[in-house]
Amino acid sequence: MDEGVIGLAERRSVIEAAGERLTGITRVLHEASGAELAQLLTVVDSVAAQASAARVAITAEALSRGEVSASGDTAHTWVLEHAPSLRQGGAAHVAAAASALAGVSPVWRRATGAETGDEGVDTATAVVAEGVLDGSVSPGLATAVSRELERLAPHLRDDALPTVARALVDLGLQWGPGLMRRLRPRLLAEYGRPGELDDLQQRLVSAARLSSPVVESGDLTEYQLLMTPEQAAALEAAIGPLSAPCPNEETKERDLRPAGQRRVEALAEVCRRSSALDADGVGPDGAAGAAAAVHVTIGLTELQERVGGGEVLGSTASGTVLSPEILRRICCEADLVPVVLGVAGEDLDLGRVVRLFTRAQRRRLWRRDRGCTYPGCAAPAAWTRAHHVLHWADGGPSDLDNAALLCQRHHTHVHERRLVAEVRRRPDDRGRYVLWDLSPGSYDRRLDQLRAERAALDPPPMTPQRLESLIDAVVDKDPGVRRWARSRIGRDEPDLSHEREAPWFEAWAECRAPRFDGGDESGGPRFDSGDESTCATEKSGVEGAA
Repeated sequence: MDEGVIGLAERRSVIEAAGERLTGITRVLHEASGAELAQLLTVVDSVAAQASAARVAITAEALSRGEVSASGDTAHTWVLEHAPSLRQGGAAHVAAAASALAGVSPVWRRATGAETGDEGVDTATAVVAEGVLDGSVSPGLATAVSRELERLAPHLRDDALPTVARALVDLGLQWGPGLMRRLRPRLLAEYGRPGELDDLQQRLVSAARLSSPVVESGDLTEYQLLMTPEQAAALEAAIGPLSAPCPNEETKERDLRPAGQRRVEALAEVCRRSSALDADGVGPDGAAGAAAAVHVTIGLTELQERVGGGEVLGSTASGTVLSPEILRRICCEADLVPVVLGVAGEDLDLGRVVRLFTRAQRRRLWRRDRGCTYPGCAAPAAWTRAHHVLHWADGGPSDLDNAALLCQRHHTHVHERRLVAEVRRRPDDRGRYVLWDLSPGSYDRRLDQLRAERAALDPPPMTPQRLESLIDAVVDKDPGVRRWARSRIGRDEPDLSHEREAPWFEAWAECRAPRFDGGDESGGPRFDSGDESTCATEKSGVEGAA
C-alpha cells in the first residue's frame, strides 16, 4: 500500500490497535521459542523507535503552528502534559529535538510534504534532524550530538560541519553518546581550523589538577585527578606494563586482582621508584635525608608486637595511620622511613643506613638474584627492592645473608602471608640463592625457632631476686662466690648509680666496667692485675678454671 494515501484517521486507528495488542503481551510470551523471542524484540524495538520519532514530529508540528506558544506553555511543559510517560524522563530531549527540527525549515517542510524533491539540506542540524525523523536517532542522542556540535562549531572549518555531524551520529548509534567527547581531539585534528588543537590542549593545562587527599571514614584515601592528554599519555605509558595481570606459571597462582587494584598498585610502584631514585645517594642519612621520603612514627613495642598503628608525618598525608604489618614491610624500603620510638618516646631509629641496604649491597643483590626471587616471577632487578628475610623489626640485620630481592607485589604478598626464605651461600641446581617456603605462616614458625634458640643462650632476665643475689655475691667472703658473680655481670647490667653509698657499690661498678689507668707505650689501655678484687683478674681465673 502506498504510504502517501494512508490518512491520519487510519494511522491513528492502527496505532491505537497496536497499543492494545501490546497490552498484556506477557501472558502469551511463553508460546514463543527462543528464536521467536529475539525476532519479537526486534519488531517491538522498531515500533518503539518509530513511536519516539512520531512524538518528536508531533511536537515539532505543534511548535511550527504556534499551538505551544498559544497554550502559554514551553515545549518542555507541553510535552510533559500530553506525554505523561515522559515524566519519568526524556521529555526535555523530545522538546529540544522538536525545537531544533522545527527550526530547520527546509527539512521540516520536506518532511511534512510542503516541499518535494530528493535534494537534501546539507547542514549539520539537518543531518541530525533527518536521523530523528526516520527513527534511527533517538531524541537523547540528537540532543547530545547537537550540544557537541555547538562546542565544536567555532573551532571547525565551515565546510566540515555536516561531515563531523555524521561522524558523531554514527559513533553515537554504535556506542552511545558517552564516547563522543573522546572523539573531539581527532575531529579537531582533521577538521579544525589551523592551530585549534594546539590552543585547546594549551587551555587544558590550567584545568588539570590533582586534589589533596580525602580520607573517607578512616578507610580509603580519595583523590580527584584531571590530566591533559600529554600527562595522561605519560601516566598510561608508566603504569600500563605494571598493571597487566601477572599469573604465576610456576606456582599456578592466578592474578585475581581486579583491574582497578592493579592500576592503583602500578601507580604506587611508579611513585616508589621515583622516591627511591631521590633517596639513593643523598648522603649518610640515606632515605631519611631525601626530599621524597615519607616519615612514619610508631613505638618499638607496637612495631614488634604488631599492635597499634603508625602515623604519617611531614606531608599532606599527615595524620594517616598505617598498620604495624605495613610498617614492618616498609622497614625494608628506602622511600618510607619509620621513626621508631622507645618506651620513653626517644628516637631509636631514624631510617639511617644501618637499617637500609646500601647501594653497594643492592648492586650485589642484583648480580646474585637477577630479579624477583619469588618462584615464577619474572620481574627484573630494576623493579625490585631488598627485603629483610628476618624482618628488621625482629632483629634482622641488613646484610646479604639476610636479603632477597622482591618486586612490590610479592613483597606485599610475602609480608601478608608471613613467608620466610632460606638464603644460601651457593646456588642450587637451578641457580637460585633464595629458596622460599610458601606455606602460610612459615616466617612465624622460623621466628619462634630462632627465639627459642636465643632464649637458650641468653642470660636470664634481671629480676629483683636475681639482682639481690648478685649484689650479695660480689661482696661475699668466699673468693669463689665472688668470681662466680663477677663472671655473670657485664656492661649491660644496671649501673645502680643511685646506690653509690652502698658498701657493695664499688665492687659492682668494677665488674660492670673493668678499671684501667694510663696506657702502655702503644697508647692502648693498661688493665690492673694481681688484685683479687679486680674484675679482669677474676674473669681470667674463672676462664682458666673452666
